[in-house]
Amino acid sequence: MIGLKEALQIVLDWAKPLGTERVELRDALGRILAQDVASDMDMPPFDKATMDGYACRRADLGNSLTVVETIPAGAVPARAVGPNQCAKIMTGAAVPQGADCVIMIEQTKPVGWAVPTNSHGCSQRMVGTAHPTPVGEDVVRFTGEQTPDNIFRKAMDIKAGQVVLQKSGRISPQHIAVLASVGCVQPLVAKRPRVGVVASGDELVAPAARPGPAQIRNSNGSQLTAQLAAMGLNARDYGIVKDVASDIDAVFKRALVENDVVIVSAGVSVGDFDLVPAVLRQNQVRLLFEKIAVKPGKPTVFGISERGYCFGLPGNPVSTFVVFELLVKSFLYKLMGHDYLPTHVQMRLDETITRRDTDRQSWNPVRITSEATVEPVQYYGSAHLSALCEAGGLVPMEIGVASIRQGTPVRVRLL
Repeated sequence: MIGLKEALQIVLDWAKPLGTERVELRDALGRILAQDVASDMDMPPFDKATMDGYACRRADLGNSLTVVETIPAGAVPARAVGPNQCAKIMTGAAVPQGADCVIMIEQTKPVGWAVPTNSHGCSQRMVGTAHPTPVGEDVVRFTGEQTPDNIFRKAMDIKAGQVVLQKSGRISPQHIAVLASVGCVQPLVAKRPRVGVVASGDELVAPAARPGPAQIRNSNGSQLTAQLAAMGLNARDYGIVKDVASDIDAVFKRALVENDVVIVSAGVSVGDFDLVPAVLRQNQVRLLFEKIAVKPGKPTVFGISERGYCFGLPGNPVSTFVVFELLVKSFLYKLMGHDYLPTHVQMRLDETITRRDTDRQSWNPVRITSEATVEPVQYYGSAHLSALCEAGGLVPMEIGVASIRQGTPVRVRLL
């Protein structure tokens, strides 16, 4: 029996990347980048207004400003801004030459019109009117005391040639936006492992069936395929195999041919009907460990062969879930070139946790409270599947530790 840290190191050391492929941007969510992505242009590619207002010279803020043009987003400014001039501008539009700030439209007021004069310097009036007719351009004044520039400068976000996303990162929705903005519409990503899931046990029936005496529904198969789906992996579910060596052998042979990784739940302990390890050996699978010092999850098997990898997980559903989270998930991400880092937070424990056996590292399901503390979930052992539905995280107890007292800060691995 080896510790979790050693078991994790073994599986990561044996995880070899499976190659790369290009995918369309719409299919890239959740994939692992296989190369750095650099921008093909400055971003923004021009000085850009960050709000609706007037682009002008800061030196003229105390003066009346004549509006020389209106610049919508997507338009190229037609005129430079000179002394005591401004351009009405929309959010996202290019700032005209000569302007060094944009004043908010809410901090301006109109002060009339600039009335054009004739060649003799006299104002032009329409015949029969007593007052000037507004035939010139708007004039506005700044009503604030001060203003920021309100300009997002050219290349302030990204410079041409700058690496914007690094190799081995997992693509999230915000990364999709970055890929689109730099024109990377077919990113190079790691190939995803093909994963087969097998559930063994004479007591199992399909989820749609009504269990008979001494039977239960197969929850491990559905749970594992869901955990894989949360990683963006579409598992092949091979259903239920009976505790018969020849049956296990036949299903395993097929699964190993069709997948890179095979996950078998149950049949890996030391009982008379725990036949999986022997079947793996018969298929030239080299078992690197068969027990780990973890509770729940002690009877966990990992093996390698020329055709692929194999995990044998415990039959109890909580054990299967926990070992996948602690061990299998990191391995699968490593096959895609990604170093998976689970999220941990430190919170105080609301209630003392105690145990009798301290020979293994235990992982205890906890609920996160509204006061940002954690409390143990009522938990009756590795067969208590519904306990996980209430759990927001797992709290470890190290080997040799019999209790964690109420009020102690604990490290919570979020689920």
